Amino acid sequence: MDRRLFLRTGGLALLGSLVTNASFAAASTALQSSGPLNIKGDSKTVTDAAMNHFGVSESDLRKVLAAALEKGGNYADLFFEHTITNVVNLQDGVVNSSNSYIDFGMGVRVLSGDKTGYAYVENVTLKDMLNAAHTAARIASGGEKGKIAKLTEQPIKKNYYTVNSPWEEVSIKDKIPYLQKLNDKVFALDKRVIKVNANQSDETSHVLFCNSDGIMYYDYRPMVMFRVNCIMEENGKTENATASRAYRKGYDFLNDDLMEILAREAVDRTSILFNAIKPKGGEMPVVMGAGGSGILLHEAIGHAFEADFNRKNTSIFSDQLNKKICNEHISVIDDGTIPFNRGSVNFDDEGVEGQKTYLVKEGVLTSYIHDRISAKHYGIDPTGNGRRESFRHMPIPRMRATYMEPGNATEADIISTVKNGIFVDNFTNGQVQIGPGDFTFFVKSGYMIEDGKLTQPIKDINIIGNGPKALADITMVANNDKIDNGTWTCGKDGQSCPVTCGMPSALVSKLTVGGES
Repeated sequence: MDRRLFLRTGGLALLGSLVTNASFAAASTALQSSGPLNIKGDSKTVTDAAMNHFGVSESDLRKVLAAALEKGGNYADLFFEHTITNVVNLQDGVVNSSNSYIDFGMGVRVLSGDKTGYAYVENVTLKDMLNAAHTAARIASGGEKGKIAKLTEQPIKKNYYTVNSPWEEVSIKDKIPYLQKLNDKVFALDKRVIKVNANQSDETSHVLFCNSDGIMYYDYRPMVMFRVNCIMEENGKTENATASRAYRKGYDFLNDDLMEILAREAVDRTSILFNAIKPKGGEMPVVMGAGGSGILLHEAIGHAFEADFNRKNTSIFSDQLNKKICNEHISVIDDGTIPFNRGSVNFDDEGVEGQKTYLVKEGVLTSYIHDRISAKHYGIDPTGNGRRESFRHMPIPRMRATYMEPGNATEADIISTVKNGIFVDNFTNGQVQIGPGDFTFFVKSGYMIEDGKLTQPIKDINIIGNGPKALADITMVANNDKIDNGTWTCGKDGQSCPVTCGMPSALVSKLTVGGES
């Protein structure tokens, strides 16, 4: 690859003292692409262009699918991926490092009853793909051999993340000024700032998918993340906080207004911590602030709604489908159709269109989160939640954007009903035990509620509870619904996937707060 092409595909440049590092796992195919593939040359369809991009033919795909079904599998799919990732870091006032990665390969999945065979290769020669197919076929052998339907392109009916300025056309010198502006704005906002760390990363993925049912699609998936960490010192005491945004957008995502928002958010979140205390621990009412409190839905409830856990009877909600599980004013949605959202999908990773799914409707559990396997088990259509980290992984039921619909109260109304409790709005992580539904969240910041008013700031506490019980204990929901567009990433079965979450402010009548004894 010549240097110009390398810079274009990897987004790298040597600028003064900038340290540049590149690592590759790439095949010798058409890495020259810039932005979404278009119909041109000999291509008749977008999937023709995608096959040319990956250096494969329809005949190759049919041969690999046939090999995948040779041992009796009843379904097979192929997932091709070419991903370019660029990361630029700022530290000590200067952009001092950049990394670029190119990942390339394909995976073969075979289903036979309850058995799943999966294998992947980092090269897409016919020989390598056939070897992967034979391996997957042996793992999922037996049963009635499936047939291969005619491969038919599935057009994207609505693109939820159109790109006007592809990241492949953006050089590192175009990104550096935004990091510098962000750094300078943070320092200018508060004299207590002693250090700023910031990074910007962008990722573009070309995905080609086909299966033995004849479904075939191409999807161009952008992703951008911007994060800043502010460190401040006051009277020998140091505090820090982070602000971030992530979307499926192109270069037009970067602008001066965003830098202003991130800078103020990071400074405000850090500043409040100097006066924050740890409250006394115990069981008390908790008001979940709008936005980031959606982690309650994701961790405590969403994972337990994933159909693989319910199909195996390991989720506490396994026998609750179509039953009332919470207040009738509560509706919870998992959505893959929010424009430019980090969790949105035009198609999921097993050929199902992105869609909006009500999990809870007016207090009733109406749907689980399905992939093809669980949907077949329950005799319904998949919900577009079959997702994977990369071509190295098989798809499993995963959330996308999980949120609660608004209620009819105001946040002030909710807070006014609490005599002694806490308000929380900034979280760093959470965990849940799927079986019993027990969860814990780490709260970065919030406030005490005393006699219906927000008083002393609080920080660094845990909230502990049980998912089904917490959902049932939500007694008031505000009208200020909000999606938190931070850099949320969900881990499951060793795979990570980009997600988002959100909710309006809501009152949970009692949760355990881990604070001072």
